[in-house]
Amino acid sequence: MTRRIRDVMSPGTAAVEPMTTVARAARLMRERDIGDVLVTYDCDLFGVLTDRDIVVRAVAEGHDPAVTPVGTVCTRPPVVTLTPDDTTDHAVELMRRYAVRRLPVVEHGGCPVGIVSLGDLATTEDPHSALADISKAVPNH
Repeated sequence: MTRRIRDVMSPGTAAVEPMTTVARAARLMRERDIGDVLVTYDCDLFGVLTDRDIVVRAVAEGHDPAVTPVGTVCTRPPVVTLTPDDTTDHAVELMRRYAVRRLPVVEHGGCPVGIVSLGDLATTEDPHSALADISKAVPNH
């Protein structure tokens, strides 16, 4: 059953500015038990920083997380986005096409308002799937 993104997204996602250190962003991810933060500047989406970006583009490359700005290692535009009025079918199509697990949700002016993950979609679109069960599980800090 197709739903609107506004009904399945995680609203009010974590956001940091491009000059925030990778270490600070990683601590924010740990505190909120999330795998990504939006990188924004004055309500404009600058990029997306994922836990994988931290490992592959920062740590594995030998960058010091305590001084490396997230703006240098995040996924930069063109970042694929959705609007709250888009459908979950469209989100699935974009995730497949671009091989991504998370999509920022932006208002028509480009201001980020949330994020939708593959787990969010599994939980709502296929609640009996293994991915939905994993997504509903208690975090294992």
